Amino acid sequence: MTGSELRQRVWELLEFSEDPQSGGADWDWVDLFLLVLILLNVLAVILETVNSLQLRFGLAFWIFEVFTVSVFTIEYAARIWSCTADTRYRQPILGRLRYVSSFGGVVDFIAIFPFYVTLAFPAATLDLRILRVLRLLRFARVLKLGRYSDSFGRMQRVIGARRGDLGVALAAVGVVLILASSAIYFVEVDTQPDVFSSIPAAMWWGISALTTVGYGDIAPVTPLGKFLGGIIQLLGIAIFALPAGIIAAGYEEESRRVPAGAGICKTCGRPLTADSRPEQSSDGGQGD
Repeated sequence: MTGSELRQRVWELLEFSEDPQSGGADWDWVDLFLLVLILLNVLAVILETVNSLQLRFGLAFWIFEVFTVSVFTIEYAARIWSCTADTRYRQPILGRLRYVSSFGGVVDFIAIFPFYVTLAFPAATLDLRILRVLRLLRFARVLKLGRYSDSFGRMQRVIGARRGDLGVALAAVGVVLILASSAIYFVEVDTQPDVFSSIPAAMWWGISALTTVGYGDIAPVTPLGKFLGGIIQLLGIAIFALPAGIIAAGYEEESRRVPAGAGICKTCGRPLTADSRPEQSSDGGQGD
């Protein structure tokens, strides 16, 4: 096996494929292993925060962390080495830089970065806030799940295709939040100067009102404020239904565009439909 063939083989092994005709099924065990490892790692990070478990199984948590990071490091290095087998990263240097700066490459780097930082700098020498951020970054490993799941990949394509509509919807939410917080501030500031001391302080109430959560720690007491609060809560139901509706419509459109088992081209990201596959001749596919 030549170097280019080995590189192609490694890339196919590591890169999740939705095309059933690509041979990816031969490597399902790799996807399953990495998927289970990611889930177990996230579970371990959660359980580490329980003091009793940390005191009792601290060494086991550390050994599992070392094993996990070792696997992710090998996977990251193998992906950088073999990514040139993909037409998107064909150039040896620029292609690899393009892969490293891609979303998947950044996630792979963040998945192992906190471990090596804490290994190079003991916890005693790090600021507590920096240490907490590094520990929080370990949860970024859950983003790697998108590589090994058809459903995660489909949702990623839906969000990418509808990012313009989602951006407009989120901008509308921001505008309504500012208007609602400003209105409730001017209505309630004279009655509750300590609670609604400023528009930024009123935004906490605005968020809870628009999301219809209503924590209860901040609430209007004037009749006009209560009326305005009710209107804002009803408006929040309609506003926050927009992103959900956009995603649902996009997911339905993606499901029609890519039927089950159709597969996705790993080069262009388009569905491998009957129109994109070579047509067979009427005599059973035998050409002249």
